[in-house]
Amino acid sequence: MGDETLLDVLASFAEARVLVLGDVMLDRFLYGLVERVSPEAPVPVMALQRTTNMPGGAANVARNVAALSARVVLVGVVGADEAATELRGLLTGPASFQTHLVVDPARPTTTKTRYIADQQQILRTDREVSEPLSDAVAAQTLARYSAALAEVDIVILSDYGKGVLSDDVTARAIASAVAAGKRVLVDPKNRSFAKYRGATVLTPNKHELQLASGHECSSDEQVAAAATEVIERGICATVVATRGKDGMSIVQQGRPAVHIRTLANEVYDVTGAGDTAVATMAVALASGADMRNAARLANLAAGIVVGKYGTATATRDEMLARLGGAEASASSATSFSLDRVHVLLARWRRLGLKVAFTNGCFDMLHPGHVSLLNQAKGAADRLIVGLNSDKSVRRLKGPRRPIQNAESRAMVLSSLRAVDAVVVFEEDTPLNLIAAIEPDVLVKGADYTVETVIGADLVIARGGKVVLANLVPAHSTTETLRRIAAVKEA
Repeated sequence: MGDETLLDVLASFAEARVLVLGDVMLDRFLYGLVERVSPEAPVPVMALQRTTNMPGGAANVARNVAALSARVVLVGVVGADEAATELRGLLTGPASFQTHLVVDPARPTTTKTRYIADQQQILRTDREVSEPLSDAVAAQTLARYSAALAEVDIVILSDYGKGVLSDDVTARAIASAVAAGKRVLVDPKNRSFAKYRGATVLTPNKHELQLASGHECSSDEQVAAAATEVIERGICATVVATRGKDGMSIVQQGRPAVHIRTLANEVYDVTGAGDTAVATMAVALASGADMRNAARLANLAAGIVVGKYGTATATRDEMLARLGGAEASASSATSFSLDRVHVLLARWRRLGLKVAFTNGCFDMLHPGHVSLLNQAKGAADRLIVGLNSDKSVRRLKGPRRPIQNAESRAMVLSSLRAVDAVVVFEEDTPLNLIAAIEPDVLVKGADYTVETVIGADLVIARGGKVVLANLVPAHSTTETLRRIAAVKEA
């Protein structure tokens, strides 16, 4: 499946409804400077500068679901303490984010405190009780979970081994979801995966899969063999193993394994990347993606998150931006057909994106062109460029133009980050193309007036606007050709 399918799935993210049950926690980050070693012991002394609190564990999974524009219900357990108050404050959000946090006075809110100096983690302290919930608290938690099941499309069990997802609670939660016809994704932390029997998908990392299967999981083949053993035990139908810099591996019952390589440009912090992956996968599956495309989107989101510091999320807009770049790079050197552009337009508008249009010959691209295109892209979310055909350029500029043919000019334009699609038109003006595309924003250089811009009346009549871009002085194709001719004569 191509990026077009992934964009279609992203367009449906806002309709997805996800239920998250598991170990909620508070992630606390203490930032400071280390410039000396303590005289009392061979340990660094950190001068504290600032403190940041973030939802962690299952709460971070839910936060990731919300960042993708989907609706989420979070069920978990907290203590009767200050950390619980902090966590509730962080989880206050729109109606699309519902929280049901059961209070257990007998245990603290799980809190992980990380000390960070010079962008390096130098210490972590944990405050937690990992014993299973009492019968009363477990019953209250499952009641909240069961009440939410009818309102969601898919379930995530986020197990951090902090006691909420005991063997009994996990089994009952999976059974309830299966009885309600809901798929269950599990992000496991238990050394044995037996407690997750009946789940739809398990998303262990490489280390967790290795411990659970007893097999080395360094190569593609080893990961596939380990995941297959888990599936053959009857625990689940699919294992999606997250493998850090090696990406992900999808192993499904009766199908060849699929290995997807990582999409991270730079890795700054892997904290919470697994939360992002399982959240994205659940939202994608609930939005109609098949398993492979759900994993591709999860891999994309995880690649975004590891490029950030701390417990971070990937937003739908960030994923759209990455896929938009992939779509542009995957396009051929030639321009898009109008039919293809209509497919893109339908998708972009479902996503609520604004579309800009500009046009020109773009023969011998120069800084003035680049400035115009950047300003055009800045006026909207996507930019379509109308490109005069070779015959059109000859009629407008004379028999010795264009210097480069339409395919070459389209290739150069398509390589620019600002440009999302190029369409060649045969007429002398882009009026018919503007009428067909119906852009939200029409952009031309400031040497025009709104009244003299071709198609301005059509755009304004539809509620759009016309933008006159600032010009870059002393840059034009004609002037460039004149200088080249002068150099040759000299």
